[in-house]
Amino acid sequence: MSQSVRLVILITTLPGRGREQSDAYERLAPIVRAEDGCLQYDLHQVSGDPDRFVLIEQWSSKSALAAHDATAHMIEADAVSSSFRAGPAEVIELVAAPLA
Repeated sequence: MSQSVRLVILITTLPGRGREQSDAYERLAPIVRAEDGCLQYDLHQVSGDPDRFVLIEQWSSKSALAAHDATAHMIEADAVSSSFRAGPAEVIELVAAPLA
């Protein structure tokens, strides 16, 4: 059985451009959530900082995540986001902590 993939993605926009990140997410979220294998796709703004965000994603498998990354809407979103982001997003893949 394939194990799900959990990601935390740290995003910083250029100063004063956080609204563009929020708007882009609002347009993209329904499309991404409809993809096969998408279990979670939620954007959160960092408290007190309108230009920093955390995107939490969960995918049913690595192959579902790979398919998502190759979609036309994600390729386009990645190209557009460079106009308002301060740099590349930091992607952190989570694994379950071992039980003590």
